[in-house]
Parts: sequence; structure tokens; C-alpha cells
Amino acid sequence: MAELRDYVEWHKQYDDPGSDLSWRLRTVQAYLHEALDRHPGSIRILDLCSGDGRDLLEVLAARSDARRVRATLVELHPKIAEQARSRAAGAGLHGVEVRGVDAGVSDNLLGAVPAEIVLMVGIFGNISDTDLERTIKTAPQLCAEGASLLWSRGRDRTDRNDRVRAWFEEAGFAEVHYDERDTGSRPALGMMRFGGSVQALETGKRLFAFDR
Repeated sequence: MAELRDYVEWHKQYDDPGSDLSWRLRTVQAYLHEALDRHPGSIRILDLCSGDGRDLLEVLAARSDARRVRATLVELHPKIAEQARSRAAGAGLHGVEVRGVDAGVSDNLLGAVPAEIVLMVGIFGNISDTDLERTIKTAPQLCAEGASLLWSRGRDRTDRNDRVRAWFEEAGFAEVHYDERDTGSRPALGMMRFGGSVQALETGKRLFAFDR
């Protein structure tokens, strides 16, 4: 098994407002506000590899309509998952569930899909190309009709994002936004809209595993 970075230490980059991670956070949150405005009524949100949840939880805490949201955050790291639970509780977000399980295993997503908003942020740069393609091809199984899906991938090592965008298109998604920053890890973030029909989630399937 690959030796993974220290993700608790890695999260400290959020403390620097000029960091690539802070840029990504601000961009994700802007996309989320737009997506929430586009999906009226009761909605379901799925956040894969959610970290301490600040991407989504800070947005919900700032909105008067947060009660209409049922959100499932999936984070394997026990300390970071507990931080997400504390954030949700502190903000009074009772519709948030944090699952301390592996987001790369399809069975762990049962009951959380299909979702109107899906976050795949902080995943694609940490998995193999084979897992990357498999995950995108499986994404329709996570989505309600017309769902918004957010994804990110840094371009510092290899820029696969043209391929990522093409794979999403082949899977039935249309691009709504795509933004890049050409510093540090050269982060990029996209938002897609699912144009297909709801699909059943295939259980017993490994979607991805982190390799860094």
C-alpha cells in the first residue's frame, strides 16, 4: 500500500488565505451556493473524501435554507471525520451525516444516492488514471436527474484535465464551470450538470484508492 501524506498536517494550508487550498475552498463554495440556488426544495448532497467538511458546512451554515438539505459526508480518516462532525454540530446542521468509511467503496454510499449535488473534490489528483476513469464512469450512479457535480484536480504533476472533462462528457455530463489557478499545485475546479437518467448503484465495487 502506498504511503499517504499526513492529511491532518495538509489541512493546515487552509490557514493561509493565499494558498492554493484556500483558493480552491473559495471557488468550491461559490459553486455550491450557485448549485443550491439551482436545486429548489428538499435535496440530497453527497461529499466524497470530505475532509473536515468545511467546503460544504461553511456554506450551509451561512444559508437560511440549510434545513432543506440532507448531506452525507464520507471521510475515512477518523480524526478528520470527527472534526467534520464537530463542525456540523457546532453550526446546528442536524441534516448532516458524517460516515467514517472509505468513499472509494460503493457499498459505503448506499442510502446517500442519488444526490442532487455531488462533490468529488480533492480526489482525482490522488488516484491512478485507471481509478480516475472508473470513478467518472460510475458518477452517473451517484446522481439524481439534473444533478450538479463538483470535481477538482491539480495540474502540477500531470495535466489530465482535458481527459477528465471528456470522460465526464462521455458519461452524460455537461460542463457549467471550469476554473484554473497557475500557481503551486496549479489547481483546477469544475462543475458539471448531469443530463442522464437515474441509475442504480452497483454494490461491491471499488471505485478508487488513494496512492499519495
